[in-house]
Formats: sequence, structure tokens, C-alpha cells
Amino acid sequence: MRSRSIMWVFAIVFFSALAVAPGEAGQTANGGEYAGTWVGTWDGSGSGEFTLTLEKGKDGAPAGKVAVTTEQGNYDADLKGVSFNGKNMNATYDFPLDPSSEIAMAATFDAGKAKGTWSLRPKGGGTELVGGTFALAKK
Repeated sequence: MRSRSIMWVFAIVFFSALAVAPGEAGQTANGGEYAGTWVGTWDGSGSGEFTLTLEKGKDGAPAGKVAVTTEQGNYDADLKGVSFNGKNMNATYDFPLDPSSEIAMAATFDAGKAKGTWSLRPKGGGTELVGGTFALAKK
């Protein structure tokens, strides 16, 4: 009788752990744990300050915006096509300083820091015109 009780306790603990794991994986899949403001710098064809704000969109999907300082002028833009795969994020946004272009960015988040690359290209994809890197820390 005692061994049967121990097996039930084990089964309850085991299945409880399984029930929790998908929620954690789902959170990673949509980047919810990275919500907030990330600040740092970018470089490439120049350099400047870079702020990335991530949040949950109205439909529950990841959303966000950037604020960037450049030598050609500062700008703000809303992210499009934000996706997460574990600690990795990909996103694009329309480049306000040239309406025919967009910025594609890829970032990896790790322990309150993020590093990534950016690429200026024609809207909808195509050959990179210029690119660089960025480094951020959670504010």
C-alpha cells in the first residue's frame, strides 16, 4: 500500500512538471520575458544611441518600437514582423529616413543584455545596402 502511495505522489509531481513546461516554452516562443525597454548603441555606417521597446501586441503577438539617433537625423519607428525563437529575435521596420527602405534586425538576448545585427535594405527584402551591429542592456 505504501509503495502505491509513493507512485501516486511521483505521478502527480511528474505530470505537474509537464503541465508547467509548455507554458514556459510558449513564453520563450513569443518573447514575453524580454518585454521592456532595452538601451544601448549601434554602429556600422556611423554610430549612435539605440532604444528597443518590446511589448505584447493587441493580438498577443510580440510588438515593439525603436528610437534611434543618427548623424542624418533621429527617428522612431514601429517594429513589423517581430518573431522569437528561444532567445533569438528577428524583426523589421520601415526606415523613416528613406521611405523606400527597411531595417532588418536580428538579436540574441542573454541575462539582461542583447546583441545583434541590423541591415538596411530595399523594402520587402533584397540586397543589403549597409549594415552593422548593436548592443543593448535592459533598462
